[in-house]
Amino acid sequence: MRQTPMRPPSRRSGTRQALSLFGFAVALMLLSQAAQAHAVTLGDKGYIQETTGTHLIPFLYLGAKHMVTGYDHILFLLGVIFFLYGMKQISTYVSLFAIGHSTTMLAGVYFDIGINSYIVDAIIGFSVAYKALDNLGAFRVWFGVQPSTKAATLIFGFLHGFGLASKIIDYDISPDGLVPNLLAFNLGVEIGQLLALAAILVVMTRWRASPSFARQAYAANALMMTAGFALMGFQIAGFLVA
Repeated sequence: MRQTPMRPPSRRSGTRQALSLFGFAVALMLLSQAAQAHAVTLGDKGYIQETTGTHLIPFLYLGAKHMVTGYDHILFLLGVIFFLYGMKQISTYVSLFAIGHSTTMLAGVYFDIGINSYIVDAIIGFSVAYKALDNLGAFRVWFGVQPSTKAATLIFGFLHGFGLASKIIDYDISPDGLVPNLLAFNLGVEIGQLLALAAILVVMTRWRASPSFARQAYAANALMMTAGFALMGFQIAGFLVA
């Protein structure tokens, strides 16, 4: 997908954006003390650890809940569709992300292939920053080339799936009913993704109709970049401490 680099905002708007970035970074640091990317609530963790047998509806619900409340997923999804207007384009990119996410989540849990949660969540944070930089046209300016946005979406989809697989493996999901439960969980993730996408599109449609969208889009992607690098930094710090 071809994108045009956005113009930097004026000095006045740049000051407001800098203050917003600082406030957002502080809020994110406070939030990170209580939550991590791909975190599962204690109640859900206990359910996953204790349940045996096939439970399709509960795992369907858990999958949808994870996607809707997974801020790392939502930020990346927002970045992916930020400058996509046609439903055909949106469907293509969201499908690539879903294929990648589903493949590694299912295969990772089934074959017990896990990645250190700090490392994979740091990579996921980087995926958010990468997509924001891509939207800002940074790679063409820095390197004179535009990386394939479709390939990046698929690759980062694989990595997002490994993040969830690693978390589920850590919670010792029972092998009794594993395959149907995983399939139900994955279906729930896709339902949650569609719900999140619908909400994002409603907001984006109204926002794009605003005459100030072009100027605000620069600030929004700068915020996403900051959030992605902040998430990445928190996870790397956690890995070093652990």
